[in-house]
Amino acid sequence: MDFYKLFILQLIGHILADFFFQSDLWSSHKRRYGFRSKIMYWHVFIVFLTSYVLSFQWNFVWASGIILFSHLLIDAIKRKIGRIKIGRSNPFKNFTFFIDQVLHILTIWLVVYMFSKYSAINPVISISVTNYTLVILLAYLLCLKPTNILIREVFSIYRIKIKKQPDENLLNAGKLIGNIERVLTLSLLLIGQYEAIGFIIAGKSILRYEGVKTSKTEYVLIGTLLSFGIAILIGIIVTKIKI
Repeated sequence: MDFYKLFILQLIGHILADFFFQSDLWSSHKRRYGFRSKIMYWHVFIVFLTSYVLSFQWNFVWASGIILFSHLLIDAIKRKIGRIKIGRSNPFKNFTFFIDQVLHILTIWLVVYMFSKYSAINPVISISVTNYTLVILLAYLLCLKPTNILIREVFSIYRIKIKKQPDENLLNAGKLIGNIERVLTLSLLLIGQYEAIGFIIAGKSILRYEGVKTSKTEYVLIGTLLSFGIAILIGIIVTKIKI
């Protein structure tokens, strides 16, 4: 195992812990109560477990411990950043998600760098999977729940809403459709079938826009463009990576 493989594994662990193993209810509870939230400590414990397990090394325990405490600190700082006021406005309120994720990724990179410099990377079991295969796995994970949340945050930044919110069943159906279309788009990009992506976009446009009220058309269009755009960008980055 080299530095890049360990770093990618830690990124996968972060995505699993911060998105897939954390519900919206947990996230809301953390934002509301901060250090007083029991959920906060369960969350960082899960962060520690995913980091340590995916390191495949006994001696990575101290590095996972640093990731645990830094994650706790960053989540606390995020609440403070969101409350910073300049005049009457909160300029960072809608950007805390992006600040939070950038800080987490930078911390993981720094911890892995420190570990690779001061400790031997010696996995307990042999990891025969290539770095590029792990990058592809990371890309598919990013195309699922993380992108759903990213799109929601972009909508929040631009204050994009519809007057009558759809019920929960329709929202869940929309998330599932988005996940499927992004997985298909990424898969087609990886095998070089670029023309097929155009057919998917056209097909979805016909199905989603037919019968949609004018007030909702732009809302649906923005979500669709963001969904496909993010999947295409991830696919392009993956195809350009050489590690």
